[in-house]
Amino acid sequence: MTDDRKKPPTPGRWTQRALAAGSGLLAGFAALATAELVSAAVRPQSDPIVAVGGAAIDRTPPAVKDWAIQHFGTNDKLVLQSGILVVLALFALAIGIVALRFRRTGAAGVLVFGVVGAVAALSRPDSEGLTDALPSIVGAVVGAVLLYFLIGRLGSPAAAPGPATERPDDQAEETATGTGGGWDRRGFVIAASAAAAASAGAVVIGRSVNAASGQSAVASRDKVVLPRPQSPARPVPRGAQLRIPGISPFTTPNGSFYRVDTALVVPKVDATTWRLRVHGMGVRRPLDLSFADLLGRELIERDITLTCVSNEVGGPYVGNARWIGARLADLLAECGVKPPSKGGPATQLVARSVDGMTIGSPVEEVMDGRDSLLAVGMNGQPLPFTHGFPVRMLVPGLYGYVSACKWITDLELTTFDAYDPYWVQRGWSRLGPIKTESRIDTPKPFARPKAGTVMIAGVAWAQHRGIEKVEVRVDDGPWEQARLAAQDTRDTWRQWSYPWRADKGGHTLTVRATDGTGRTQTQRRTQTIPNGASGWHSVVVTVD
Repeated sequence: MTDDRKKPPTPGRWTQRALAAGSGLLAGFAALATAELVSAAVRPQSDPIVAVGGAAIDRTPPAVKDWAIQHFGTNDKLVLQSGILVVLALFALAIGIVALRFRRTGAAGVLVFGVVGAVAALSRPDSEGLTDALPSIVGAVVGAVLLYFLIGRLGSPAAAPGPATERPDDQAEETATGTGGGWDRRGFVIAASAAAAASAGAVVIGRSVNAASGQSAVASRDKVVLPRPQSPARPVPRGAQLRIPGISPFTTPNGSFYRVDTALVVPKVDATTWRLRVHGMGVRRPLDLSFADLLGRELIERDITLTCVSNEVGGPYVGNARWIGARLADLLAECGVKPPSKGGPATQLVARSVDGMTIGSPVEEVMDGRDSLLAVGMNGQPLPFTHGFPVRMLVPGLYGYVSACKWITDLELTTFDAYDPYWVQRGWSRLGPIKTESRIDTPKPFARPKAGTVMIAGVAWAQHRGIEKVEVRVDDGPWEQARLAAQDTRDTWRQWSYPWRADKGGHTLTVRATDGTGRTQTQRRTQTIPNGASGWHSVVVTVD
């Protein structure tokens, strides 16, 4: 006798593979969506994309990081996250195709990736333990179960023409149990549609919860009223801002100020719960301050130019702002701290951020009389979240990687021999004094100005030493002294200009500066690693 019951049709070989690949992609989406929802209950930094991205940043060679900053600027984090998503998508597609013949292996592959996310989350310097691994694990389990189920609805792989091949063991078992023998079109469509809708819903809910969790921090910032500083900044001198189109403004607006850090998710810290701990070697009276305590101290206001060590010659990672904050040296002195020159045992001040970043500053420079700050305000406003709200640190004359800790929560006095902070562990110098540099803002590279008088202009900086002279050279001609704008303080940059009688043809314009100590900017070109770039900035133009 024969069985006349009609067997479910099986889709064509390539159609089945395409559906399997799509199943892998959908399982990956479900895993990430679930992880995002769970991370909303844990904390945003535990999301696997953020955790894996942060771990990738931690393990990326300094030269590669520097290249990313130079080529992608403030979009470097977006590029990294996009790259991770592309890799995940390709992985999910491949796992789906593998699962068509090896169903359990495919599901296990999703679980393995969940383990990778969990390990990355646990390896982060700000990890809060096993709870940070939870989003990756839960998401991977959901993704693995979904992939196993969807592949079961596709049935056995369509046989290719030719001799029969032996069926893999796991596939044979599925056929025997009735889960893998036929193409369940209706079941597949319903399951895939439901999974896609549920995953999209999880993303929406997760992001809504994450946004709501940051509302207390936003509300706390909105309520901040910066006190009037007891020591206000002097007015910017008349003539510090040249009226030349294309030159950088003397004061950089908050929205235009450069941002270079490793945080894939900008920390949103509630000022009402923020605390700062001061402790370590030579600290006779440890402190534990609230934000209100800090605002109640004597505050000063100063114009200070910051520079990132990743700034290439002529690069954009430098800006000037008016900062309000408490004197860091006074705070340390109240704790009993003395600089090394006065017998203090600590040589390094290690600042820690809420995201686990560590930045080490030389105690001597912090306490030598310069306006080192625990800043609470920037250009008349509470610090933006991207620039460290509620409190950040800055020390004039030092590159940001050794002075400008954002979202600061801890200050520990130690020595350089006892501890290497984040960037030093990755090959950067322990000390980071800012080098004398200058930049041509206008004309821009490859500009085509008209013959006649062309204004060459830009900025120069040598924080805590000041700028005494700027010179411009056209082609291989003599150095000509530029006109300096009024200097605000030696901790800010200084604008300059030079009227050039331009002849037709191609020309190379070069600038160099001399700082307040009489030292002229070196021509020797160096990379940003390990302690900042050096060299003269040049632009090539064609005069019509």
